[in-house]
Amino acid sequence: MRPSGRALDQMRDIKIETDISRYAEGSCIIHFGHTKVMCTASVEDGVPPFLKGSGKGWVTAEYGMLPRSTHDRMDRKRAAGSGRTQEIQRLIGRSLRAVTNMQGFGERQVKVDCDVLQADGGTRTASITGGFVALHMAFQHIQKMGAIETIPLTDFVAAVSCGLWNDAAVLDLDYDEDSSAQADANFVLTGSNGIVEIQGTAEDEPFSREQFNALLDLAEKGIAELVGHQKKALGL
Repeated sequence: MRPSGRALDQMRDIKIETDISRYAEGSCIIHFGHTKVMCTASVEDGVPPFLKGSGKGWVTAEYGMLPRSTHDRMDRKRAAGSGRTQEIQRLIGRSLRAVTNMQGFGERQVKVDCDVLQADGGTRTASITGGFVALHMAFQHIQKMGAIETIPLTDFVAAVSCGLWNDAAVLDLDYDEDSSAQADANFVLTGSNGIVEIQGTAEDEPFSREQFNALLDLAEKGIAELVGHQKKALGL
């Protein structure tokens, strides 16, 4: 049995609370079990220099963990400048851009900030899933202002972790499982099961193609559930 008592293919309790910031154009707090991430999307006029005059917009992301989001306090500046932080925020940005029509909202930039309030595994997957909700809300704001006619998103996108724990394929690893898994992978998929990115690592012995396929099957199940939560949060 898993440490949490969940079935092998069972997600943690998922909850998405929207409109948690009175200032950001889009905002939510997403809960993956005990993992909690605040996601805000801010709309700015103008784009980075390499896009000026192109008529295209840009979506980027920043990620950070608050000092007491984990068991021990971490230094705020050290956490913000770590290689792990840079890698995760680039992943979030890539994931959101994968389903965004950059020509659909003019020369504007949307910055999505993902701040981990509490970490119990899966902070990057929660950030991507909640970040999409905040991004969608930001585009809804632009639409209500009359600046765009349609929401410039081509699909939903969400992310979930899967891994091999005690030789079994399991869905949505929490910290206890992630820290002792034989292999773990983060799957970023669209609502129509398009693959955006997969990050997988064998922590012990190499795993097989059959085991990978089992993880992918679990990921598709998890993503379908997460997209359902995203649609509910957005009232779609």
